[in-house]
Amino acid sequence: MKKRIAIFASGSGSNAQKIMEYFKYHDQIEVALVLSNNPDAYVLQRADNFEVPTHVFDRHDFYETDEIIKLLDKLKIDLIVLAGFLWLVPKNLLQKFTNKIINIHPALLPDYGGKGMYGDRVHQAILDAGEDESGITIHFANEHFDEGEIIYQARFKIDSGDTLEIIKFKGQQLEHLHYPKVIENLLKKI
Repeated sequence: MKKRIAIFASGSGSNAQKIMEYFKYHDQIEVALVLSNNPDAYVLQRADNFEVPTHVFDRHDFYETDEIIKLLDKLKIDLIVLAGFLWLVPKNLLQKFTNKIINIHPALLPDYGGKGMYGDRVHQAILDAGEDESGITIHFANEHFDEGEIIYQARFKIDSGDTLEIIKFKGQQLEHLHYPKVIENLLKKI
């Protein structure tokens, strides 16, 4: 039986797409569901393009009920992958999926993490600080933003003259390259 992934995303979903591409023909792992807290998120269209079922939920369902847990149980989900998901994961989900919820962050944690630090905000902070390198961090999710145990980091050099868009591009290249492989390696151990 294949290992099953559920992807949570709030926006465009470029990482979700790379994950769906990577596992589309995999013989041991599949993306079983894409969930979003944003009914207008482009990630839902990306999932539809891969014929992956989707589920949209609101704050009440996520934080005050067990509806999401019931859905994930019903689908026999082995790993939850956060891919641009902007809400803090509630305790009931963290307890049910202990060390089975991972996130990707567009910087080298513990620097440039925490509440409100996502997407271009992270890259701009790195640029404003004059850093000469940045990177990505893949980590387990816990009850705090960007503080879970680090699983993997990759770095890139920031050249003088690099703009926000160039830094974002360099980071996304690393995200798209490494996130699916780290997911695959984790699932081999589950």
